[in-house]
Amino acid sequence: MEALKPNEGRAKFAIIFIWIVMAMEIISLISDYFQYTLLQSAANGETLEMDVATANDTRQRVIAVLHLIFFVISGITFIQWFRRAYYNLHLKTDTLTHHEGWAAGSWFTPIVNFYLPYQIMKELYVETRKLFIPKWGDETQNLSTTLVGWWWALWIISSVLGQIVFQVTMRGDNTIDTLSFTTMTSMIESIVDIPLAIITFKVIKDYSRAELLLFDLHDENPEDPNHPELIIHYAEEIKTENQEEV
Repeated sequence: MEALKPNEGRAKFAIIFIWIVMAMEIISLISDYFQYTLLQSAANGETLEMDVATANDTRQRVIAVLHLIFFVISGITFIQWFRRAYYNLHLKTDTLTHHEGWAAGSWFTPIVNFYLPYQIMKELYVETRKLFIPKWGDETQNLSTTLVGWWWALWIISSVLGQIVFQVTMRGDNTIDTLSFTTMTSMIESIVDIPLAIITFKVIKDYSRAELLLFDLHDENPEDPNHPELIIHYAEEIKTENQEEV
């Protein structure tokens, strides 16, 4: 049987860039607020100095470029982790409904990208739990599909808001009313993206811990010193954390 591939490193990189993106969202939110304040001042008839307007535009562009760079890197690292997790689960069960390549391709396929990544993530949680229940019961795993539902709902909301900002901006209408609308929408998107980042971190962390148990699920070699210790260590650690959360 083909061996599972390590995924801890990918999970760590994905988490690091998720936190960086969240920091950028906070910075963007503050910057957008300053821009919105300037726009409202202009709408009320106040005269804006050219250097103030130029400084605002420069700040917004720099933040937007940095945010895009880190967002793309974060997306890449997340998808790498996501695909590897689905690949590993394929090696442990024959009940999965999609080829492991869809864990990456589903994000880039129109229409499909509105539901398939969620289905695959939910399948990771559900099918992994099914593998563990006969041996350890359900108490050792913190794999909540409710959390996955919130994760996907926030992602869809964020995506829709982002598309609204993009489409309106592409029209080239630079009136104060239009700029105020896109700035406010961008602020709302950032407000949504902050809890989205936190939940995404939780989703990766929870499944990554379960995946460590998955590595030794069917290893019954009593001469392997790492087998019982690894399983007991992580099972007890997860169970203890779940009890503390309750």
